[in-house]
Amino acid sequence: MAIPWSYSLRNLATRRLTTVLTASGMAMVVFVFAAMEMLAAGLRATLVDTGAWDNAVLIRKASQTEVQSSVTRDAAAIVESQPEVADGAGGARLAAKEIVVLINLLQRADERPANVTIRGIGPASLALRPQVRLAAGRMPRAGSTEIAAGASIARRFRGAQLGERLRFGQQEWAVVGILDSGGAGFDSEIWGDVDQLMQAFRRPVYSSVILRLRDPAGFDTLKARLEGDPRLELEAKRERQFYADQSEAMATFLRVFGAVLAAIFSTGAVIGAMITMYAAVANRVPEIGTMRALGFRRGSILAAFLLESAFLGLLGGAVGVAAASFLQLVTVSTMNWQTFSELAFRFDLTAGIAARSLLFALGMGLAGGMLPALRAARLGIVDALRTS
Repeated sequence: MAIPWSYSLRNLATRRLTTVLTASGMAMVVFVFAAMEMLAAGLRATLVDTGAWDNAVLIRKASQTEVQSSVTRDAAAIVESQPEVADGAGGARLAAKEIVVLINLLQRADERPANVTIRGIGPASLALRPQVRLAAGRMPRAGSTEIAAGASIARRFRGAQLGERLRFGQQEWAVVGILDSGGAGFDSEIWGDVDQLMQAFRRPVYSSVILRLRDPAGFDTLKARLEGDPRLELEAKRERQFYADQSEAMATFLRVFGAVLAAIFSTGAVIGAMITMYAAVANRVPEIGTMRALGFRRGSILAAFLLESAFLGLLGGAVGVAAASFLQLVTVSTMNWQTFSELAFRFDLTAGIAARSLLFALGMGLAGGMLPALRAARLGIVDALRTS
């Protein structure tokens, strides 16, 4: 005969104080576990959203990032002339030859220096990134020392607000616009005219060529042709994959770091659940004896105590996930290990992270309740009733 689920729930409600304390400990562990997962997911989402599926990026072979890459003017012209490149307004090719360099700027909060990405853009750069909009001011004019700062850069770095000036590349640059890409990586960049920036940084070559595909299905043909051309030494990637690859190292580190922290903290939480359940068994020995005398089997006693411990874990998990959900309101910035530049992103709570966090909490509850449940199931009827 099975013991009703309500029996386990009622027992948790009876011991409110110990239930709250044990569930709180589990909630803290789940909060840490979920927070690290959300951090990794937020980083990946920010970089993946930076790219578009129908855009392709051409960089030098063996380069991991645009900062390390170099594309000669001749190679860029060959790429731009490929038949797979879409036409934009007025028949111009939707391709942009860009450079990417890093500079050092002081943060507003503590005046500590940090690397910031400067992107030299061409006439088609904005059309290739429809997620980027001008939040204030105007775009930099071609041939001028004007720049537009991403929204995150404008907030966090000195001299990057609209109307202010920055000095780098031995020139002063006027901030004439603020860019907003809705949380994508472009919010952490500064854009200026590509020719002016090449001159300022004495760069004779581009960093990359970005192009819009006339038909996204034509990417493989374009990739095979360009990568097989001995004059180019270029590698083609879909833009979305290109940015996703850049999040891989740091996202993996965050997941491993979070798993190690969770493993350490969860040991304490499991011990806490075990103590709570042992106390529950010790206080209910006569009750267990009565149930055994009424015909409940050892398996039913075992299941009832395990269920009680599982409810305890799920309660802690639900509280931990609910607390972690508020982290979505927080924006953090850190250095991207691939590009060595500052990148701002948000915690991202997905259905998968919530499910994994609850399963983790359930596992802690079952692990903590297993030994006490076995003890309860092994109690003999006579010994248990004699205790009363």
